[in-house]
Order: sequence, then C-alpha cells, then structure tokens
Amino acid sequence: MSRALLAVGDVTSKSGFSTGVAAAVACFAVALAAAGFPASWHASFGTVASGTTVVMVFVIQHTRSRQHVATQLKLDELIRASPRSDDLLVHIETADDDELRTREEDQIALHTALRTDEPGGESPTPSDRDPTATTSAGAADA
Repeated sequence: MSRALLAVGDVTSKSGFSTGVAAAVACFAVALAAAGFPASWHASFGTVASGTTVVMVFVIQHTRSRQHVATQLKLDELIRASPRSDDLLVHIETADDDELRTREEDQIALHTALRTDEPGGESPTPSDRDPTATTSAGAADA
C-alpha cells in the first residue's frame, strides 16, 4: 500500500499531471455548458472532486511522513558517526517537552559560547557541558 501511495504521490507531483488535470476540468466545464448545465453533472463532479481531495490529502500526508522518517534516520546516522556528537540527540523527537526545552536551551547556550570564544579556540564537547552526557566517543572508550 505504501508503494502505491508513493507512486500516486510521484505521478501527481509532476507539472504535466497538473496541466492534464487543468485541461480535463476545462473540458468538463465546456461540456457542462454545452449540455445546458444539468444538475446531475454538478452533483457527480462535486462528489468526484471531494473524493479526490480526501484521497490526495492522505497521499500527501503519507509521503511527507515517510520523507520525514527517512530524513530523521539520516540525521541520526550522522550524529552516531560524528565522534564529538551527543548521542542523546539521536531520536530526540520522541522526548517529552521538558527534555526538548532543556536540550534547546543547551544548544542555544553552546552556540552563544561558541560565538563569544576567541577565533581558533577549541569548541566544547557535550561532555564539557554536561559530565553525565554520553557521547559516541565516550561510548567507544567504555
């Protein structure tokens, strides 16, 4: 099912598809006018348009969610691969709000400290900020 949704998302994201849909709607409007605007056509068009909109909302949401997960996995791998990174940031998106706020404040403090350090100075590691923090370098030494 996921592959089908991705295929629908790929096809519908192309500019040619949008042009085709616009042309089909224009042709339908011309045919509707030529037929004297029958009420049953209005109802049918409204039903099809509403159904298509609902399906596309779910296709877009699924595609965005999948892309978010893939990006998050790539970022987690980069964090793990960096010897001076803070391993506690891997999967931080699952943390509670208090931990997110604390981590954000830590990052702001770190960036502020880095901006005020002298040029060429050594930037602090996560363990310099918090002696209880686990780093990938520290985990490898243990």
